[in-house]
Amino acid sequence: MRILLWHGYLLGGTGSNVYTRQLAREWGSAGHDVVVLSQEAHPERLDLGGARAVRPAVGGLLPVFVLDRYEGYEVKLLQDCSRGELDGWVEANATAVRAELPADLVFCNHVLLGGAVGRATGAPYVVKAHGSELEYSMRGRPALERWGADVLAQARAAFVGSAHIREVLEEVCGHVERVHEVPPGVDVDAWRPLPREDALAGLLAEARRDPANPGNADERLPDEDNAGRLAGFLAGERETVVYFGKLIPQKGVQLLLEALEGLDARLVVVGFGPQRKELEALAPARTLFTGPLEHRHLTHLLAFADVCVVPSVFPEAFGMVAAEAAAAGCPPLVARHSGLAEVAEGLEAEYPPELRHLSSFANGSPLDLQARLHELLELPEAERTRLRVSARRTAVERWSWASVAERLLALSS
Repeated sequence: MRILLWHGYLLGGTGSNVYTRQLAREWGSAGHDVVVLSQEAHPERLDLGGARAVRPAVGGLLPVFVLDRYEGYEVKLLQDCSRGELDGWVEANATAVRAELPADLVFCNHVLLGGAVGRATGAPYVVKAHGSELEYSMRGRPALERWGADVLAQARAAFVGSAHIREVLEEVCGHVERVHEVPPGVDVDAWRPLPREDALAGLLAEARRDPANPGNADERLPDEDNAGRLAGFLAGERETVVYFGKLIPQKGVQLLLEALEGLDARLVVVGFGPQRKELEALAPARTLFTGPLEHRHLTHLLAFADVCVVPSVFPEAFGMVAAEAAAAGCPPLVARHSGLAEVAEGLEAEYPPELRHLSSFANGSPLDLQARLHELLELPEAERTRLRVSARRTAVERWSWASVAERLLALSS
């Protein structure tokens, strides 16, 4: 099968970037002829399973849902762009897609602007709604809501990652036909439990392989001298909490920092974003910021950690970070709302009954998060091991990428 996989952004980091990269890898590894179209400048650094990468020429504009820094682009919120700017950007991408036709499947990420790109190609297309476009840019903006409804009405199918995003899609775009719920996947081979006794040595070895980043000039690279910093910070016995993701207010990292006050635990914060300096000023003494890390670092860090907290305060399409932590055998503790609540329910189905409440905490409550963290970090080692094993089993049985990729193809035909 020839598949054109379109995504408007990069292929590294988190969220829809990872989703696109993993789909390309799974479909390419399965023997399909895959072309992935994105703004990724260095696809050669990524495992795309043999998929060919194309970078559409978009003239420097990058419409986004959350403001961030992208080198070489004029970054604007989608809702702040003129319709002329958006139409030009859509056509530039559609031109690149049309150059790769014919294809058996044109798979477009995000209702806007992916659905608009798909429609502009003139070929049959399907749309994956990720949630960020709906919540951050389209909701409450009638012109964008109508545009989204129009492109969905002409799509062969639409996909959502959770029941929550299905509801949001209907709220924003009205009733949509042919919507399929397929949760995102986790690479359960890459995200796997590693021996805890070897975790620190493995993490430091990976950190020594990082590219140079003098003065942390590139926020998208790991911090300078992470190997030395991590070795000092993680020396000795103490419970370890991990957060990894964007450093923006919507992710709720400030709640985690507040919850850790008074707990005898150390925190490793992994990620980049415009809120980093503010969060560093708020952080308790036993906190280390590392900049972004890759899964080659994170599997070791998660093996060393006792819990991975996902404190988002804004609706999430799905708890990808939580699912990845679970696959690595690190119990996630998530804010109980939107797609994160569905991840919590999956964990609870496998957790021992008396420990099920340790999968989540009340949204926006640092006190409830603190109480759950305290209880979790006080568990005997045998109980922690039960949680690790249950978390891994949940990820393998519910969220593997191979099953997700197969379902998407079957439902797209």
